[in-house]
Amino acid sequence: MNRLRRSLFLAFIALLSACAGNPMSGKATPPEAASTGLGGTVAMPDSFSADVAARILSAGGNAVDAAVAGALVLAVTYPEAGNLGGGGFMLTCVDGAAQFLDYRETAPAAATRDMYLDARGEVIEGLSLTGHRAVGVPGTVAGLWEAHQRYGRLPWREVIEPAVQLAQRGFQVPPLLAERATAEQPRFERTNFAQYFGGLHHGAWLRQPELAATLQRIQDSGPAGFYEGETADLIVREMQRGGGLLTPHDLRTYRAVWREPLRSTWHEKTLLSSPPPSSGGFALLQFLGMKDARAIDFEGVAHNSPQYAHLVAEIAKRVYADRAEYAGDADFVDVPIARLVDPTYVRERAAGVNPSAISPAQSVGPGLAEPRHTTHFSIVDRWGNAVANTYTLNSDFGSGVVVAGAGFLLNNEMDDFSAKAGVPNVYGLLGGDANAIQPGKRMLSSMSPTILLDRDGRVALVVGSMGGSTIITGVFQVLVDVVDYRMSAQQAVSAPRFHHQGLPTNLLTYDGAFARATLEALRQRGYMVEPHAWPLGDVQLIVRTPTGWDAASDPRGRGEVRLLP
Repeated sequence: MNRLRRSLFLAFIALLSACAGNPMSGKATPPEAASTGLGGTVAMPDSFSADVAARILSAGGNAVDAAVAGALVLAVTYPEAGNLGGGGFMLTCVDGAAQFLDYRETAPAAATRDMYLDARGEVIEGLSLTGHRAVGVPGTVAGLWEAHQRYGRLPWREVIEPAVQLAQRGFQVPPLLAERATAEQPRFERTNFAQYFGGLHHGAWLRQPELAATLQRIQDSGPAGFYEGETADLIVREMQRGGGLLTPHDLRTYRAVWREPLRSTWHEKTLLSSPPPSSGGFALLQFLGMKDARAIDFEGVAHNSPQYAHLVAEIAKRVYADRAEYAGDADFVDVPIARLVDPTYVRERAAGVNPSAISPAQSVGPGLAEPRHTTHFSIVDRWGNAVANTYTLNSDFGSGVVVAGAGFLLNNEMDDFSAKAGVPNVYGLLGGDANAIQPGKRMLSSMSPTILLDRDGRVALVVGSMGGSTIITGVFQVLVDVVDYRMSAQQAVSAPRFHHQGLPTNLLTYDGAFARATLEALRQRGYMVEPHAWPLGDVQLIVRTPTGWDAASDPRGRGEVRLLP
């Protein structure tokens, strides 16, 4: 790091420390004045991570440095999804080369296929969602380290320092965090959640000294400061207190994995997205491919009109049927990805779409012979490198189990396996044998970090979202809004969205200001139309324009954008 960059970075850390000591600093910082963003642009889930990611870019860091720093800050300020105790996916495009980093959680070695079934073979309600037995082996620390080791420009210690400072000095609780903690607290009556996050209210000052110490161990020792030594001992002791399955061996042997991203040509651009164990990539390619195959049906159809929603729902039935049957961890099962995204197969699936009536769900099976709380961010730097990162604890605050003495929440990702074939998980998603529980296996995901490249190979768009099973439909709709309906970034993320996943039968959920006439027209067609139980996504979007970057954070969340000149 040259002397000027280091001075800028240390000045930022000093400023952050000073602000952390002032209770007024918990208020959202107004966005910087509008600019081209060519010095770097970030779309982050909260103001704290947005400030830190932008400062890392200003100090000479690249998109990966900013992503690592932002992710670790979110582990402090966004505890319902930002994490050390979860996992996720990072899609990168650095120096023109695209890579996909899989740091998804894995099933512990002691996990068994039927571990959530009772003596009669029925699923035990809540066992895979709440408490110690819901926890998979965390991957976030290993993933962030792996990404930084390969691509980072700034020293590891300095990239982590902002998160350490925020955990030590504290921050004021934003209203949405307080609301979510209050809403979820009844689910965690048998965990230690309330000792750490009980009674949070807007404006309260939240300091997390145990988490700061954990971050310092990671700062000093990298992943060994998490998967071995004191932190690992604290995790194992927490597991033993509640009958969890994680062992020292599970922690020591966890590895993040680099994979090839899925690639497809769409509208003369290259679309990059997530391979297994995510279903998001192939599902997104199927959505886009079937829409193109039915282009004549979409011609002249108004955005979010009854006919538009019906056509998308018809496509969704077919996408989610394939997801339920074929998707899983490709290291354990044969996932026929090439066949699932083959243009001929996609056109064949699209041929079954009924443009005028609802296809009965039972008639739409697989075609071959993921509130819910996740968080996503999108970053580009001055060199045109990009990161789309989605990581998660699964549902809000994960399992509700905080590692006593270490101060961080653990995931409940085991619910993303199929506890029993044909029985839906918390998102209403069905799964089969391909996603059955096996030791060391990565559970299926809907996370869909996505990058679009233009014809010259430059990053043209970076996008992703939270939302469990609704991530796929949300990212699809935003891509279509930008590319087909020519919306700005803010228009695209703010537009009302809807969701259909085949089952429950004919259920179409929505959020946002849909016209009453549109909803009634869909009901008359036979859809059961209801407001969705949680906001349909929290999209973080960056789009290249002729004059610079256009970026937006979804108004459904508490995210913010920073554009650097």
